[in-house]
Amino acid sequence: MIDWLRRPAGDSTIEVAGRALPIAIRRHPTARRMTMRLAPDGSEIRLSIPRWGRTMDAVSFARERSDWLAAQLESLAPRVVIHDGACFPYRGASVRIAWSAGYPRTPELDGTILRVGGADRALESRVRRWLEARAVELLTRDLADYCHAAGVVVPSLRLSRANRRWGSCASDGTVRINWRLIMAPDPVRQSVVAHEVAHLVHFDHGRAFHALLARLYGPKLAEAERWLKSNGRALYAAF
Repeated sequence: MIDWLRRPAGDSTIEVAGRALPIAIRRHPTARRMTMRLAPDGSEIRLSIPRWGRTMDAVSFARERSDWLAAQLESLAPRVVIHDGACFPYRGASVRIAWSAGYPRTPELDGTILRVGGADRALESRVRRWLEARAVELLTRDLADYCHAAGVVVPSLRLSRANRRWGSCASDGTVRINWRLIMAPDPVRQSVVAHEVAHLVHFDHGRAFHALLARLYGPKLAEAERWLKSNGRALYAAF
């Protein structure tokens, strides 16, 4: 069993570029060496260590690489501050918020303009709820389409708010997809759904799984995966 993201009991933060970042440690039963990365939203340092690894060694490892961590922080996309006139990504395009107290409280998309009213102090939560609702609509359609192509029963769909995974398929068949994919281009979102549907048939990543995924999604899978690898952090930083 993996001990997921257990924070050290003592000195659990290090300073990176003037910020105190918490350290999260994952003990992996098959790991042979220590690896480190920054959380997609820049909120913490994540280290995977062998089960026998020492916490103090992991903290020292992170401290010695503070310059690398600072460079990773610098490369993060700035968080979108939601206000009248702000822009955010939606289905691969840039959408601008037009807020007025006289507009309807429920956001309405007009081309690349999102018109929304109500109290401005609740604007961010209102826009996020709108995005999540659109995510449910599109992901439900995507899931049904790929399940039909794979010849499997459409499972339950849940939105995920995970900070490190785009999708998952539980042992009971429930598919969870990260809501932030509504901000990515449609083919990118669909590639994640196709991946999880392929897992409904093959729970591993063997040849049969990859063959089914290629059949479900088509020839541009590598292109969608490259986009997500290059731009995924920006989606986490947006909200």
